[in-house]
Amino acid sequence: MGEVKDATGGCLCGAVRFTAQLPSLFCGHCHCSMCRRNHGAPYVTWFGVPVERLVVERGRDELVRFASSEQGSRSFCRRCGTTLFCDNQAHPERVEIALGVMDGPIDRPPQAHIFFDSGAPWVAIGDSLPRLGGKTGYEPMPEK
Repeated sequence: MGEVKDATGGCLCGAVRFTAQLPSLFCGHCHCSMCRRNHGAPYVTWFGVPVERLVVERGRDELVRFASSEQGSRSFCRRCGTTLFCDNQAHPERVEIALGVMDGPIDRPPQAHIFFDSGAPWVAIGDSLPRLGGKTGYEPMPEK
């Protein structure tokens, strides 16, 4: 993917702009029902960075946080509704960023499908990335 030191992104209307200071911690496609409903898509690709390496350059006052579960919350732009970030109490040291809101590439491609067993049954995946699921969403799934 080439060397990328920082990656910039923002919401649809441009009110919120941020920089994710790389390297990232991971990148993966999430198939959980909350991600599907929140984005209106069959799955959402997230990448993570340590909390202190996410710098909101503009629009911090436009961010709204929604507690989507007992374990986490999602932050979105109050003007246009774009979901940008996800926080998980299981990993308070990191923030997950929706890859689709980035201006360009990050430092790695997606590495796995997570919560794959709770995904939409009408989605066909043709890649060879690992499929993880189970109670945590990160457990290896048996080969079919």
